Amino acid sequence: MSDVALSELLHVDRDAGVFRVARRSFVDNAVFEAERSQIFDRCWLYLGHSSELPKKGSFVTRQVGGRNLIFNRDAAGAVHAFLNTCPHRGSTVCREASGTAKNFTCSYHGWVFGADGKLRDLPGIEAYAEGFNTDGCTDLVPVPRLEQYRDLWFVCFDAAAVPLVEYLAGATEYLDLIADQSEAGMEIVSGRQEYAIKANWKLLVENSFDGYHAVSTHATYFDYLKNMNGVLAQSNVVGFAKDLGNGHAVVEYSAPWGRPVANWVPAWGEERKPEIDGVVQRLVAKHGEERAMRIAKNSRNLLIFPNLVIVDVMALTFRTFYPKQPDYMEVTAWAVGPSEENEWLRKNRLHSFLEFLGPGGFATPDDVEMLESCQRGYANTQEAGWNDVSRGMKKPEPATVDEHQLRVFWKRWHALVQQAKRVVPLQVA
Repeated sequence: MSDVALSELLHVDRDAGVFRVARRSFVDNAVFEAERSQIFDRCWLYLGHSSELPKKGSFVTRQVGGRNLIFNRDAAGAVHAFLNTCPHRGSTVCREASGTAKNFTCSYHGWVFGADGKLRDLPGIEAYAEGFNTDGCTDLVPVPRLEQYRDLWFVCFDAAAVPLVEYLAGATEYLDLIADQSEAGMEIVSGRQEYAIKANWKLLVENSFDGYHAVSTHATYFDYLKNMNGVLAQSNVVGFAKDLGNGHAVVEYSAPWGRPVANWVPAWGEERKPEIDGVVQRLVAKHGEERAMRIAKNSRNLLIFPNLVIVDVMALTFRTFYPKQPDYMEVTAWAVGPSEENEWLRKNRLHSFLEFLGPGGFATPDDVEMLESCQRGYANTQEAGWNDVSRGMKKPEPATVDEHQLRVFWKRWHALVQQAKRVVPLQVA
């Protein structure tokens, strides 16, 4: 792709209220390589939650930004993120998905590393020169940057990146609303969901906080809500979209479903209402009426640019995804809830997580089919080359069913991708 071509991936005309995205953005290998170098190699990426490391020696391994990492807590309680590769000859050091360990031993040549990443022992150490590791060159390699906000840990592979809290910008307001659902702290519920989608990763970004598609794509679920709760669900989703800076965006809205945080619905039974009211009262006592109502009653779909989506609806889900090819991504999702949550609320939360958000629920199979359908449609890109993302562009206060939040993502994406080459600046009419 030429320099000029990279600058022609968006067409924006504010006066006409037009915002279009070139469909080459979803299929072109040059765009894909630019994304890897300018976005996934430079932006802060979600790694994990403090609750996944409940005690000293806890660890999990996972793929983040195309790297295989060890996320762990050492004997002193400090949290680390190491590249999961032996500094000796490159073999994977930790082969387990999770567990506890005082040391990590490379199975290739038997080198032993402490949970702090330091080389502890190796067979035939007498054959090495004295002090050969005084500079730490044979310790496990840490990621360039590791920081946390409200128990959410992020990594960045650019040592010169801005601090995490500066990067998060206005998104911290919404991370606080989520973290404050619990007095004792939020936790990742044991287990995770992993699946793949044969579509470009940016389609899932759009889909994750696009309110426009819900009524048509998820008509079956809204009919189910109507039958269960006695409300016309489609007309009861009211809210707004907001730019949070640095490509982060959110839609916040009221909706007809129950929320275990605490939004009671008749389908839960009258006997559960006092229990939910008690949770609301505790939130009001701690945060005040207005903030407590936002925490308990409002739903929100939040994007932390580029690829962390937090869906705080009838259940709370963290979702990350990483592109392996322009038309293929791998997705991981976790259920999240208050650590002090009682058995019934936790059961209800997990039921909602599986019922709507899981890969076998009401929503996700519909969404996957739509995303893969879009990707198949991009075979026609040469003749039909643009997506329209203009809905609500001239409105002073965009709603959740408008596409303001999508445009926030696309403008940040375009600004970063252009940096892959010397390009002609985007012309905005």
